[in-house]
Order: sequence, then C-alpha cells, then structure tokens
Amino acid sequence: MFTKALSFALLAAVNMVSAVDMPTISAVGAKFFFSNGTQYYIKGKRLTNQLLSYVPNNALPAWNQTQLSAFEEVLDAFEQYDNLAGVFVANEALTFLNGSDTAPFVKSAIRDVKAYRQSKNYRDIPVGYSGADIPSLRPMLQNYLACGSDTADAADFFSLNVYEWCGQSSFDGSGYNELVQNATGLQIPIFISETGCRIPKPRTFDDMDSILGKDMEDVFSGAIVYEWIEETNDYGLISYGPKVNDMTNTAALDGYIRVGTPMPVSPDYSNLKSHWATLHPTGVALSAYSASASSLTPIACPSSTVNGWIVDPTQSLPSVGQTLDLAATSTGGLGGSATGSAKPSSTAKKGDAAAMHTGNEVAGMGVGLIGVMLGFLFWL
Repeated sequence: MFTKALSFALLAAVNMVSAVDMPTISAVGAKFFFSNGTQYYIKGKRLTNQLLSYVPNNALPAWNQTQLSAFEEVLDAFEQYDNLAGVFVANEALTFLNGSDTAPFVKSAIRDVKAYRQSKNYRDIPVGYSGADIPSLRPMLQNYLACGSDTADAADFFSLNVYEWCGQSSFDGSGYNELVQNATGLQIPIFISETGCRIPKPRTFDDMDSILGKDMEDVFSGAIVYEWIEETNDYGLISYGPKVNDMTNTAALDGYIRVGTPMPVSPDYSNLKSHWATLHPTGVALSAYSASASSLTPIACPSSTVNGWIVDPTQSLPSVGQTLDLAATSTGGLGGSATGSAKPSSTAKKGDAAAMHTGNEVAGMGVGLIGVMLGFLFWL
C-alpha cells in the first residue's frame, strides 16, 4: 500500500519583470485572472526543490496540528510575493480507487489552510490539489474536492498529472477529450500540473497545441511540463552537467549540479520552445466573465458506491487531530489522533510514461514530494 502523506507546494508565475511589479493572480469561477482583468494561462516547467514534505508516522490518512502548522509557516513566508499564483496541499495523495478514503483529509487540509489565509487577512491565494491521473478516480476526486455549498471547504483549483499523450497521438486518441468532458461544468479552475512523456523519444510536446489551443483553452487553464532540470529520471529540459559522485559537493542535489550555465537538452527543449512560440491563448476579459462566474453553482458531490468511490459526501470533514478508522471506512468513520513531524523529502524519480498511461502507480513517485511549480509566461 502506498504511503499516504500531505505536502505543500507553490505555484508561481515568473515573468520578465520583477515579481513585485506583476499583477496578482486569483481564481474567479472556473478561470484564473490577473488583477488587471486578463485571463492567466499556465505555461510552465516544473522545478523540484526541497522545501517541505510531511509524512506521518502511521500509514493511515491523517490530518494534525503539526502538519497544519508547517503549512502555515510556508504560507507566511511566501504570501508576500505577488507572483505566488497558488499553493498545493498535496500531490498524488490518492493513487488507487481503494484509497479514496484519503480524500476527506485532503479536503480538510484545503479547508484549514484557507481558513488560516483568511484569519491572516492575506489576499485570496488559491489553494488546491495536484492529483495523479487515475482513470478509476475520474471524475469523482475533482468533483469531491470542488463540491459543497460552503466554498470555505472546497478547493480553489484542481490539477492533474497527465502522461497520456505519448509519441504520435491526438486529442481524441490520447484521451484528452475525456479530460475536457469530465471537467466541463467544474466551477473552479483546472489545469495539468505535470505532462511530458519521455517514452518514446524524442519528446515532441505535441499536446501543447491542444492544451493551449482551441481543443482545451475554454476549460483548462494551461499546463506545467515535467521538468526543468535533468536528473536520473531523464525528464529534464536543461542540464548543468553530468552526474557527479562527490557527496561533499553542496552544489549538487542527488548528484546533479544546480548552478552554472544551463544547457538545453536537445531536441526536447527546442521542441517545446517551437510549440510555445505559436501558442498565446487570450481567453476572456474578467469584465466579460464576472457575470457568468457569479452564476456558477458547485458541481454535485459524487455518491459513494460499494467497491468504488467509498467517500460518503454527507459525512463531516475530519477535524485537526483525526485519523481514518478502518473499521468504519464504509461509512466514512473517523477517530483517534494523528502524530508526527515534518521531514524533508527526497527528489522524486518518475517511472516510464507507459505506466502512467495505463493508470498504474509509478514506483518512486511518492506523495511526499514538495516542489516549486513555476508558471513561466515568457521564457522560451
């Protein structure tokens, strides 16, 4: 059984101008907008850093004060930056249908981080979740995190790590059409938080034309390509040099240098650059969208089913200090207390795209991952 954990990550918009000169980003209805009223699309590359990862001492889903306090500290440190576009409370905390009992704990984390944000009078920095693209969890997980009459309990956005468009494919052949179908009617923004199959080579990034084009731009708010720096997993777009075995080298993380002159990985970097150079979705102006956004209603909560999605939507969310009660799983039972401490995570190593494509869990992609997600507007 996979380790259940919650982690905290950041979504930042990086522009050619200083971060303090950038308009802030907020979630309005099912879209992101800059404070100047223009729609924001994520066009980014993922950079993994060791900021914070929380892995409980027990193997059961849990939500406790140690976790919440650690998340609050990260929000305190980063809320001052105008280019902070959002925060993730967890990454791939659910990877199998029979793990859907973790979902209420993810939603509790969202609720409590949002409550802390409001108590500190911070701007409405979007709080959401990054999920594994597991067919058996579609679209229940996204709907569960977004549903409910009280928006204080719901995610401000939802995102998916998607490795389905591998090699020569298409909008329909890859299953991207199903992603759009599942997300249509969702009242919060949705985007792809990881994409970029590494098998077969070369990486063509042809899916960018659909994500940032007419196929998906009305429903999805862009994508983050995995990943920026070349590591053992062979997903990098740039490299600072070959792996080093000097364990005392402080410039290396897991044997890979992070300083110096970045060199593009060929032809992957150029392939992505050529796509992005032609893709400039403009979306809709906030002034034209506000009226329809205010009329959006929360999507219906998914019903619990035997041997399926087991979360009862009528059950209250866990409070701080609660742990899953396995004996009462069928009724969403909770009880006990959770203890633990924050621990630094290791760099994630992703498996082959083919494993992702079939919906299988990828070995080594732990849910304790913590990263800084960079939404580059103008880089390539």
